[in-house]
Amino acid sequence: MKNQATLFLRRTYGEGGTNGTISYQGQKICHTIELPWRNNMRRLSCISTGRYKLMERTYPKHGVQIGIPHVLQREAILIHAANDALKELLGCIAPVTTLTGEGKGTESRKALAELKALVYSLWDSGQEVFLHIQ
Repeated sequence: MKNQATLFLRRTYGEGGTNGTISYQGQKICHTIELPWRNNMRRLSCISTGRYKLMERTYPKHGVQIGIPHVLQREAILIHAANDALKELLGCIAPVTTLTGEGKGTESRKALAELKALVYSLWDSGQEVFLHIQ
């Protein structure tokens, strides 16, 4: 059995968006923004809480990204750059450096680069990587 690494995403829900913090081994990696919770509706809601295996995915629009396959009743969920959930996300998760409001943040590309560096290094060391959303 492969070694497993688990990242934790703790969320706070708001009308204007969902904010969170991703940590690994007790250390904060970045904040996150997502759409508000709307009963897991496609393209309108953040995804349900749970444990998801992260996979490398290549998309024409976003290039190589961290994908979250196997989300119940959803498809093509990614972790990609965005600074405003309501304007830029359709159910995906965006890492941000600083939270500036519900579903809003700054320096998403910088935060994404830090998260990717961690996840890719874990994959390169032969580990399966999971995201536990709570």
